Amino acid sequence: MTFRKKLWMTLFIFVLLAVGSAFGIAYTLYEKLYVESVKDELKAAAENLSDDYEGGELNAAFVERVAWFSEKSPFEAFAVHNPRELAACIPYEADYETLIGPEEREKLLENKMIEETGYSERFDRQIISVIYPLLDDKQLKGILYLYIPLERIDELVSSLILFWAAGAALLTAVLLYGGMRWTRHVVKPLEEMKGAAVRLSKGDYTARVPAESKDEFGQLARTFNEMAEAIQKENEQRKTFLATVSHELRTPLSYIKGYSEAMINGIGRPEQQLSIIQREAARMERLVNDLLELIRLDSNKMNIEKTFLPLADLVYRTVDTFRLKHDRFALDIDEETIVYGDEDRLSQVMTNIIDNAVRYSQKNKPIYITLRQEKDQVKWIVRDIGAGMPEEEIPKVTNQFYRINKARTREDGGSGLGLSIVKQIVERHGGELNIQSEAGVGTTVTVTLPALMEEGEET
Repeated sequence: MTFRKKLWMTLFIFVLLAVGSAFGIAYTLYEKLYVESVKDELKAAAENLSDDYEGGELNAAFVERVAWFSEKSPFEAFAVHNPRELAACIPYEADYETLIGPEEREKLLENKMIEETGYSERFDRQIISVIYPLLDDKQLKGILYLYIPLERIDELVSSLILFWAAGAALLTAVLLYGGMRWTRHVVKPLEEMKGAAVRLSKGDYTARVPAESKDEFGQLARTFNEMAEAIQKENEQRKTFLATVSHELRTPLSYIKGYSEAMINGIGRPEQQLSIIQREAARMERLVNDLLELIRLDSNKMNIEKTFLPLADLVYRTVDTFRLKHDRFALDIDEETIVYGDEDRLSQVMTNIIDNAVRYSQKNKPIYITLRQEKDQVKWIVRDIGAGMPEEEIPKVTNQFYRINKARTREDGGSGLGLSIVKQIVERHGGELNIQSEAGVGTTVTVTLPALMEEGEET
């Protein structure tokens, strides 16, 4: 059964129960209140008529007074001389027994009024009646018998039923119309999301759903769209990644293939060709290693072995490896900075950042390297004076395979994976990578790591 059908069934049952319950309650209350009201009127009328009884045997004037009341009122009323005989008092033939039995007679002798509701064999109909005792010196001289047939009440109830049925039909129509709109409001966005989910499952990552409402369905739709957008972005990145990897591998492979064929055919200088083949093989090896490392980082499979690490020593050793390429470094190092981290991974971070600074800085300009502790943080800053980059490019440089200048050679621009790996290693150490740059001025890269505090100091 579909969700729409379940909603309709629930709505139908709700309407049915609501209308039925309301009718049942109204009918019960109406009948109960009306019957009680009729009983009260009958008792009040009996008490008023009894005020005209002066004692002794019932006289003709009293009986006529009661008969006159019966003609003028909605009730049937009569006075009975002998409560055991009714034949002369009722206006139609009835198959009756005695009017009152022994138990009723005892109550009447105690000056208690008797109330009856329901079917009366005496009158062969449903009635509401009261029997009022007429006592004289504790002797039962007669009774006042007042009743009203329930047919009259049933007629009123029938009118109520018709009125209620019309109201119930109108209410049902209103509820069903409102329910239809509510069902459409509930089901339509779900059906749209279902359709969009099916499209997503079939590879259409552009599928979106309207998210105009501000209720929970609108929030769900917006969340769905965000998820679909993330999937689309991930898919585009995956395609770009695969295309870039293919391109990056194709270039060194084409060099290796071309120069190896030239060597086989005896074309060119073997020493030069072997040098190129070795260079391209090394580049391909670096690319593959970077890819493997990136995959391990993305899947959280890279093993981070943290130790207490004097960061100043690591900075000095890393800088020394670059002095043949660039001999102008301005160092401002706090010798006492210690972090809790993986030496090999942090060395990889420093090597990559300094390599970028050497690659893009001006030859005759120094590279400024600062290491200092600020409260509970260690900041390692590398600033170069050189090419820099446009401000809008800064957020993208940590993306995989991203190059600012697509025309740069691979010697000039690397694989485009370095900063992506750096960012993930820094974050795995609980740190942060920040890049500031201005085109034609230079770039400043700041790595912030948690400091290892001395015992008793607060972080």
